[in-house]
Amino acid sequence: MNQTVSYLWREPHAVDGFAAAVSLHSHTNQSKETLDFIAELSTDWRVLQPVMRWCERRCQRTTGIRPDYARSYWTPPLTPRLAFDLECQQIEEKLQRTAMVSLTDHDDISAPMLLRSLTSARQIPVSLEWTVPYGALTAQTAFHLGIHNLPSASGAEWMQRMAEFTAIPLTERPPKLLAEMLAELDQLPGVLIVFNHPLWDLYRIGDQKHRFLVNDFLAVYGQFCHAVELNGLRHWDENREVASLARQWNQLLISGGDRHGIEPNANVNLTRAASFTEFVYEVRRERQSHVLFMPQYAQPWKQRILNSTLAAIRNYPDFPVGSRRWDERVFHPDTDGNMTALSELWSGGRAPVYLAALLSIVRMMGAAPVSSGLRLAWNDSAAMRTALAERKV
Repeated sequence: MNQTVSYLWREPHAVDGFAAAVSLHSHTNQSKETLDFIAELSTDWRVLQPVMRWCERRCQRTTGIRPDYARSYWTPPLTPRLAFDLECQQIEEKLQRTAMVSLTDHDDISAPMLLRSLTSARQIPVSLEWTVPYGALTAQTAFHLGIHNLPSASGAEWMQRMAEFTAIPLTERPPKLLAEMLAELDQLPGVLIVFNHPLWDLYRIGDQKHRFLVNDFLAVYGQFCHAVELNGLRHWDENREVASLARQWNQLLISGGDRHGIEPNANVNLTRAASFTEFVYEVRRERQSHVLFMPQYAQPWKQRILNSTLAAIRNYPDFPVGSRRWDERVFHPDTDGNMTALSELWSGGRAPVYLAALLSIVRMMGAAPVSSGLRLAWNDSAAMRTALAERKV
């Protein structure tokens, strides 16, 4: 195993000797992102509960629709073309290297398939982030697996099989089905399987239960995982623990930016490969991985999370139709239960005044001088100094 972790702001020559850089794990407007977190916010922050309940009652009075956070979703602002170009631009301009980009929307391969229909597009791997429900009656969660570079001819078939698997309740799933599917994917030499953000308790079952299930998953299915992810949107404390987890299970570490907004991925993989398939061979067969963290990762983590959140509620007048306004990118069931953009549900096509005012206040957090003050308050340079203590992991 040959793996390194470098930091561009400390090691500007880390790219020397590498021919290309690979952007893994980023999202486009083809991803459907849950709004469950809104309901969780009102639970975690009791001070928000009266405000949330007032907004919900106001919404029901003005539209006749009761907020349904479980079914609602939002989509990131970048189209597949914009997302692909953003990732390429960072690599080509900042690193002066050939760019390879694998877009991984949640349970969807529309983005790479759309890009492949453009004759001007470069090689685009058919990839996705697969949601895999996991656990038992006492503790249930779901893990996200980055499935990169599916064969073009069978990509749609694989997508259907994965969607069907995700829809099966855990109590009804055939015991060997997941092993059989992962084994089939593993037998495809050009496919890369990555365990994305393994220690993020995304479904909030509790840290102890989550870690138990992670280790249980790796004990049974780790043989089919080719790497575990150092996530560019997670705090370094968590990434350090992922590095320890990888050592425990003899897993290779790999990058994954997890970009949802308009900031390019905060880490990439450096490679000597001339194609994405060759890069997969480098990871799977030669067990090489060279992770490079980009300068944006050195910024305070809370500030970066805020910026990512703000990107979801900003308007982008120059973007293609359907991606310009935040309420064109948020979807909710209408009175008949059909998923509809909020912009079509508002009276007059515009958000209510009270909500528009609230969003304006939130957006102010991303503007100077408020943003500068928050950056100082949230400075986590001590954690970064610890992170920089080791280059080889």
